[in-house]
Amino acid sequence: MTFSRIASIALLAATVSAVATPALADNHKHAAKSGGTIVAAAAASPQHKTLVTAVKAAGLADTLASGGPFTVFAPTDAAFAKLPAGTLDTLLKPENKGQLTSILTYHVVAGKVDAASLIEKISAGGGQAVLTTVQGGSLTATLSNGKVVLRDASGGSSTVTTADLMQSNGIIHVTDAVSLPG
Repeated sequence: MTFSRIASIALLAATVSAVATPALADNHKHAAKSGGTIVAAAAASPQHKTLVTAVKAAGLADTLASGGPFTVFAPTDAAFAKLPAGTLDTLLKPENKGQLTSILTYHVVAGKVDAASLIEKISAGGGQAVLTTVQGGSLTATLSNGKVVLRDASGGSSTVTTADLMQSNGIIHVTDAVSLPG
């Protein structure tokens, strides 16, 4: 790999990391400093209350608090609010636990995928990288205006707004939309 290509990847990684909302990034960095888990970091974030509620309703809290490592693309409360009216309430009902679990595990990739390695994969893939989720589906990552964008199986997209929130059992990348497995 040429120096110019390495410099471009480093610049893109820095750009992705720099788009953070300051309060959110500070909150997550504090959780990361404590060596907490992905679940603990999400629980400490005022912008991820809906995600935490959904993770608990799906029975995934213990799994996401375990050894991992996991990469989680974590939608904010505002991202969940973009879903059609009543969707979240329906998903949180006990009889819809399977569907909720499918959606949540669609946001999780096994292993640690930090911004720099994701951008490198996108570059090596001719402008896109396909990530296999724990749910079994795939998310397609691309770059748009220096930001990582994920395209889901339903044709929707989400943008990583905060990257590389390192936890003891993986990495969180905050997104502005809920990804749907199709």
